[in-house]
Amino acid sequence: MSAPDELAVTLYGAVSLIARRLRQSQVTAELSLPERSALSRLDRDGPATTAALARAEQITPQAMSTTISGLSARGFVARTPDPADGRQMIVSLTPEGSEVLRARRDARMRQFAESLRSGFSPEELAVLKEAAPLLERLGQTF
Repeated sequence: MSAPDELAVTLYGAVSLIARRLRQSQVTAELSLPERSALSRLDRDGPATTAALARAEQITPQAMSTTISGLSARGFVARTPDPADGRQMIVSLTPEGSEVLRARRDARMRQFAESLRSGFSPEELAVLKEAAPLLERLGQTF
């Protein structure tokens, strides 16, 4: 196995473990994974129809409609008629939805920072700081 192949195996395992641990930690119990995904997509990509959100999340329109209904009932998203097609609704993030996402991200960052503080030496933290831009670039190449 070549050096890049071995590194790929190691990095893939490490990144997968970090992602799994982040998903498992219950920071905001009030949001399910589909709800968090829908809110994050609206935050990242802007308003969209339920059908477009379903395609982007690779789930059925019915499942996305159920998710959006729950988010709407709690005031995290707003639905307005699509000016181009009155039969469809445009879903957008409300200030409350933005706040719940921000609070969740802040809590995750505090957990992440605490793991770094308690589990790594200053020298190891320096190595991770040097590697961070490379890991970000790796993530952008997919």
